[in-house]
Order: sequence, then structure tokens, then C-alpha cells
Amino acid sequence: MSKDGKFQSALVSRLVNTVMHSGKKSTAQRIVYGAFESISEKNPASNPIEILQRAVDNAKPRIETKARRVGGATYQVPLEIPSDRQAALALRWIVDFADARKGQPMRDALATEILEAYQGQGNAIRKRDEVHKMAQANKAFAHFRW
Repeated sequence: MSKDGKFQSALVSRLVNTVMHSGKKSTAQRIVYGAFESISEKNPASNPIEILQRAVDNAKPRIETKARRVGGATYQVPLEIPSDRQAALALRWIVDFADARKGQPMRDALATEILEAYQGQGNAIRKRDEVHKMAQANKAFAHFRW
């Protein structure tokens, strides 16, 4: 995974790529770096990269359900998630919920979402809990794993 130019962090580069629309990387970088500036302004003592790392760790789902067809019936089978996909899902949720916040610039929305996830609240955390709850509810079908 390549590192981004400003912070030399692979995670930041993944965030930029998740924010990016239609191949407009420089716009995505402006949004992400702007969000980091907002985070730095809100808590000057801390490092925005560490906040992002913690936010992503908090939002990572450990287990998810996948649809499996067994003899004509479709079951939601709970499966462990590989760490790469965990990070991808966490970043995607943070970016999607930031995108869904209307009436404020994307950089501010992204900063707010990251800070909320860092504090263990907000939409991305709620989404993770939903995914975990779904997996928990379907634990009975775990024997269909393969």
C-alpha cells in the first residue's frame, strides 16, 4: 500500500482513496487534509493521524453475516472478517456517513465523523454494532461456514 505525500501514512492514503470520486484525487486530498486541520483545531494536543487510527479501530467490525444458499433456503451465516476488509469497511462507513451529512462542507463533516468514531459514538459505530448484532442473532447458522 502506498503512503500519502503529506503524512507518510498508508491509512491516510486509503482514506483519500475512499473519499475520492471520479478519480479526483487532489480534491479528495484537500478534503482529508482539511478535515485533519479541523481535528487539530478542535484538540490541539493530539495527533490527527492517531485520532484517525483509533477512530478506524473503534469502527472496525469483527464479524459479519454473508448470505449462503443451502438446499433452497438462504441463511445469513456469521463469518470472521479479514483485517484488510475490517479497515476498508470502517473507512467506508465513516466516509459515507460524513457524505450523508447535509448542510456542511465535506471536510467538516469528515472531521466530525472521525472525532465521533474516535470517542466511540456516531453513525459508523452504530453501523458496526448493527453488523455485530446481526451476526449474533444468526449464530445458530454458524455451522454452515466453509
